[in-house]
Amino acid sequence: MTDTETTTPRKVAFLVATEGIEQVELTEPWKAVEQAGHTPVLVSTESGEVQAFNHLDKADTFDVDVVVADAEVGDYAALVLPGGVANPDALRTDEDAVAFVRTFVESGKPVAAICHAPWTLVEADVLRGRTLTSWPSLQTDLRNAGATWEDREVVVDDNLITSRNPDDIPAFSKALTDALGA
Repeated sequence: MTDTETTTPRKVAFLVATEGIEQVELTEPWKAVEQAGHTPVLVSTESGEVQAFNHLDKADTFDVDVVVADAEVGDYAALVLPGGVANPDALRTDEDAVAFVRTFVESGKPVAAICHAPWTLVEADVLRGRTLTSWPSLQTDLRNAGATWEDREVVVDDNLITSRNPDDIPAFSKALTDALGA
C-alpha cells in the first residue's frame, strides 16, 4: 500500500439484526472507526431503526443506513459484527446476512467479530482452520465449525479479528483500526 492508500478514508460496514445488539459493542468500535478517519455504515436486515441493548435492558435505537440485501462487499473496507446474544442469532437465520459475511471473509478484507458475533461466522461456514476467540459459551460451536478457540483478549488470524466481550473493546478496536491502516 502507498501512504495515500493508508490514509484514505474508507467505509466500514457494521452488520446487525433489527434488535438484540449489545450497544457498547456497536458504539465503541464505531467511535474508533470514526476517530481513525473512516466512515461507519449501519447495515441491517431491514430498513428503519435497530434496537440496541445494555445486556438485557433496552438501550438506544439507531437508524439503518443500508439493508444487507442491497449491500455490496466492494463498497466497504472492513466488516464489524457486534455481539449481543439475540443479534447474531437472528443474523445467522438471514440468508442475505450470511451470504454477505461469507463473501466478506472470502474477500480477504478485515472482518471483526466480538462476543457472540462469531455465531454468524459459523453459519457462513468460514471457520475451518481458523483461530479465534469469542464469548466462552461459543467455544464448542466454533470448534465444531473447524476453528481453534483461544481465551485471549483479541485474536487476529489473517483477516479475521475476534474478541471475547465488552472488556476487550479497546484491544478489539485497536486491531480493527490497525487492519484499516489507521
